Amino acid sequence: MRPDDEGPLPSAPELEKALAALASPAPADFRLRVLRRAGIARDRYDSYVRVDTDAGGLYVAFGPHAVTGAMLETMVTGPDGFEELHRSRTRRTAIRATTPFPGLRTAVRTGRAKNLAIDMGHVGTEQRAVLDAVRTVPKGQLRPVSWIAREAGLDRERGERERGERECEGGDIIGRALAANPAVLLIPCHRITGEDGTPCDAAYPPGTGEALRATEGIDMTRLAELARRGAFLLGSATTHIYCHPTCAHARRITPRHQRPFHNASEARQAGYRACRSCRPLTA
Repeated sequence: MRPDDEGPLPSAPELEKALAALASPAPADFRLRVLRRAGIARDRYDSYVRVDTDAGGLYVAFGPHAVTGAMLETMVTGPDGFEELHRSRTRRTAIRATTPFPGLRTAVRTGRAKNLAIDMGHVGTEQRAVLDAVRTVPKGQLRPVSWIAREAGLDRERGERERGERECEGGDIIGRALAANPAVLLIPCHRITGEDGTPCDAAYPPGTGEALRATEGIDMTRLAELARRGAFLLGSATTHIYCHPTCAHARRITPRHQRPFHNASEARQAGYRACRSCRPLTA
């Protein structure tokens, strides 16, 4: 066959288009596959995935044994931004993966990440105790900073100072710990408030904490009304037990049996005892 029998040659744009069609994008975990093929030990780097949450996308990094960091998609400039910030905080490289850390999707879906292994890295001892206490707050409930101070085992003098704070101050140990949360959402800072009921949302972009609380069924309008009346604890006239207003037991108290209290001392003087489930302060 002569060359002139093969038809006209394609133009340059047509050739470029045809060649581009032959190329296929590299898989999301291409770099991870290369490291594994090269025999690089797994404990020398972290992996990360993006998962969907009620607050949008969440990037979650993890090592062989624990989650090492998490940030909402709205907090970073895409995957590259997350990788850079993770490296800056942990000094470890995060490589995109497709398989999440065991238990992660369940924890995100249910809002119950208390048993998910989280490595907080270089977080100080006291701040780690604060964040561990935050992790125990159940989905759909709130706790004040004074409760966190007690659960974190802060010394009595510092605990009294925390208890006296009316806002989520960033200068105290609890405020700093919440603002520096290394695993956003998985450590649920949106469930913590100041003593006056003001949410401690320093770890989240604007509006995120509000959206998360609404998704968990926390009625902030009702809580704000209770706070205006000075009711930071609710007692039951039938059981003579007092709770945090968002406690599952408190939500079952009928309006005519509700007894509002400003503090534990007031409840005790009225003959009420603390709930064993939400364990409000007793002094």
